[in-house]
Amino acid sequence: NKNIEEEFASSSLAPAHSHWTSDATSSVRLRIEEGCPDEPITVHQMFKASVEKYGNMHALASKKNNKWEKITFLEYYQFCRTAARSFIKLGLERFHGVAILGFNSAEWFFSAVGAVMAGIMTGIYATNSPEACQYVASDSKANIIVVENQKQLDKILQIRDKLPHLKAIVQYSGQLQQKISHLYSWEEFMDLGLDVPETQLDDIISSQRANQCCVLIYTSGTTGKPKGVMLSHDNITWTASHASRAGDMQPADTKQESLVSYLPLSHIAAQLYDLWTGIMWGELVYFAQPDALKGSLVTTLREVCPTSHMGVPRVWEKMMEKIKQEISQCGYVKKKLVTWAMSVSLEANQKCVLDDERPFLFSLADSLVLHRLRAELGLSCCQKFFSGAAPIGSETVQFFLGLNIRLYEAYGMSESTGPHFMSGPKAYKLPCGKVVPGCRYKMANVDSEGTGEICFWGRNIFMGFLNMEDKTREALDEDGWLHSGDLGKIDEEGFLYITGRIKLIITAGGENVPPVPIEEAVKKELPIISNAMLIGDKRKFLSMLLTLKCCVDTESMEPTEELSIEAVEFCKQVGSQATKVSDVTEGRDKEVHQAIQEGIDRVNSAATSNAQRIQKWTIVGKDFSVSGGELPTMKLRRPVVSEMYHKVIESLYQD
Repeated sequence: NKNIEEEFASSSLAPAHSHWTSDATSSVRLRIEEGCPDEPITVHQMFKASVEKYGNMHALASKKNNKWEKITFLEYYQFCRTAARSFIKLGLERFHGVAILGFNSAEWFFSAVGAVMAGIMTGIYATNSPEACQYVASDSKANIIVVENQKQLDKILQIRDKLPHLKAIVQYSGQLQQKISHLYSWEEFMDLGLDVPETQLDDIISSQRANQCCVLIYTSGTTGKPKGVMLSHDNITWTASHASRAGDMQPADTKQESLVSYLPLSHIAAQLYDLWTGIMWGELVYFAQPDALKGSLVTTLREVCPTSHMGVPRVWEKMMEKIKQEISQCGYVKKKLVTWAMSVSLEANQKCVLDDERPFLFSLADSLVLHRLRAELGLSCCQKFFSGAAPIGSETVQFFLGLNIRLYEAYGMSESTGPHFMSGPKAYKLPCGKVVPGCRYKMANVDSEGTGEICFWGRNIFMGFLNMEDKTREALDEDGWLHSGDLGKIDEEGFLYITGRIKLIITAGGENVPPVPIEEAVKKELPIISNAMLIGDKRKFLSMLLTLKCCVDTESMEPTEELSIEAVEFCKQVGSQATKVSDVTEGRDKEVHQAIQEGIDRVNSAATSNAQRIQKWTIVGKDFSVSGGELPTMKLRRPVVSEMYHKVIESLYQD
């Protein structure tokens, strides 16, 4: 392994002595081995190779004045170079950042790649508060911040005086509403770099090495400050190539893939899938409308008919709820036909891995019924469906199998440049798939049942946390293995099963309780429950906060008072007329409360010990949400929820 590493070190890599660093200007040793011997390349080298192969093919499509406007890979590359030269003109320093704050667009991509050509790129979540924006911009030493519109600009103007490294702000959408020094429209910005010589940019690009930092991904900060995950050129280029192969993404000279970009690009999942894999394999990326998650996504999907689609579990759940609602409104005969077709598809997909093994009855159900349902979602031409960023429930997976849609789950972290395990056409089972070819894993502290902490190794493992040496040392052990903090086991075929987090609840009696399996059991037992959070750290017994499934306001994405169709159906089945959350909370509805208690009792009957039984529970008046702060990246923020509902929790433990 050392010989392979030394072979590349002389030409394409900067000198390095360690697998990790917390300094953006430093370099790291790459985990080059026989299983992944590809020559390390920079992002620019990857893009240049794609332009040579796919230069005249369409790369990006944006909808303007109700019409899709497309540009080629050659045009895309030139726009990125122009953006890079403009960043240089504005004073971007070599290892300083360009921060991008806004919804997905061609300008987001130009800014991201242009920043990598001349410095370091970081995305900021569009939902971030001004204070959260300040932390990321300050930590990344952002010289330039690119914002989408006036709304995002206002956040930066509030904190501008607290950002000593900031030299300019660029707005890429909408007219500038005020004249402020060092604020530029997109057109003004792109003109700035025209007098910066191409050779000046080429000199910077030539100085870049594959084991240097080019991207920062900020974690959601569920246990303190957000951490800046430093990713090298090799992290990006190697993972874009290998993870997509595991998912069977095709290069454009074989068959051009198309997709819709709509998930936050500040998150590693969307950034890798939309941006970097798009460049690597010559994909055509369509940009959704900014209100995609408020309802317009399906309209865009129907127009575009992508060949590949990725969603976080909540997106797939919302699609499932939409179809269930439409089915419930069908007439008796049509409802029976759809139910029959979905049951045939579910059974065929669970029994047969290969398409040609499926029975004739399945083919009939698919062509008569299921194809139309997929077309309703805009997925009639889609062949690859991915889910990532958070665990997906088995109910959702099975529902989509009923539509003949196999959701390929990706499991990984920002610190592993996204997926480390993946399902795909050649590795499909209901858990998280197999390790990405070229990556390795091991289980640490394995118990008698074969469960241990999942640890990662490979070319995708991050450089370290920016300016956080102690946190980097916590994540990476002495040998350079990344510890995930997740518990899991591997079956005899090499498929991964996630069983929970290492973060255990330790009761006052010293009992270690993994919260996730108990929470999942409650949600599985009670279809009315949206979120369940177990309480009990340093407490005498376990209690639980519950939220009910409800409709979401399509404008604000806030949970509403109206119960979802599934929740209303549950209420009817137990003899309740409830249609609102407030009908059920505070013990108002005896039937629903009794049904929930019975469900909790069933979960308790399977508990391994008395200490793992839920003794008390309460329903809070509002479901958890991204906008509410409890689910920043679709994962439960336990400390935030505990603080928000402190009084409610304390009341559960009063004698």
